[in-house]
Amino acid sequence: MKTKKMMAVILFMTVPAITLMSGCNSTEEDTTAEVAVVEKAFLDAEILACNAIFDSMPLEPLSETEIDALTHMREEEFLAHDVYMKLAETYTIRIFTNISGSELQHTNAVARILQKYNLPDPGLEHQAGIFVNQELQGLYNALIAQGQQSQVDALTVGATIEDLDIKDLMDLTEVIDNQDINFVFANLTKGSRNHLRAFSAQLKKAGVIYTPQFISAALYQLIISSPHERGCVTN
Repeated sequence: MKTKKMMAVILFMTVPAITLMSGCNSTEEDTTAEVAVVEKAFLDAEILACNAIFDSMPLEPLSETEIDALTHMREEEFLAHDVYMKLAETYTIRIFTNISGSELQHTNAVARILQKYNLPDPGLEHQAGIFVNQELQGLYNALIAQGQQSQVDALTVGATIEDLDIKDLMDLTEVIDNQDINFVFANLTKGSRNHLRAFSAQLKKAGVIYTPQFISAALYQLIISSPHERGCVTN
């Protein structure tokens, strides 16, 4: 999908302003926990809405390219989840735990397509850190090695994964015709844009500016300079 078109199809959900009231003994951690509950409620509602749209879409003939794309992205989303969970064991920063949960939702979304078309699922008995795709296996090993060097390296790994996800999903959308697959991939791309914003912001706080390795510098700047996205990409 072309960059301009991709950004134009985002549907934003109107979100009411929320004031978190706290007493004198409230802590920053309490407030963070309350925000997490609110965010989860929005995420759950978004997943339900997207699933309803997906379920309404018809079965269409599948090309080998589409089958390969689904197989690849099922494991690539698991890679993101597994890397973040592993790094969460090393660093006590919330971002890895929070985003790993989103990545689990992403790989589950691809699994719904595989189930819909009765396709073999490479992630059916997935074990953390073990992949059928050996290129992804090598990438996982390299990212874990890099991420365990320092907290900044770990955050850079996060940005790199989302950078790669966006590029792969955009490229695949160019060669996929099925509307249900394009719908899911568009929403995965939106999620990866949000994750890239989060990792980039954390790196900026640490005095580091991430340099994109897969998407263009122009697209990267467009993403990080725009707000967090909510709702389903619908066309």
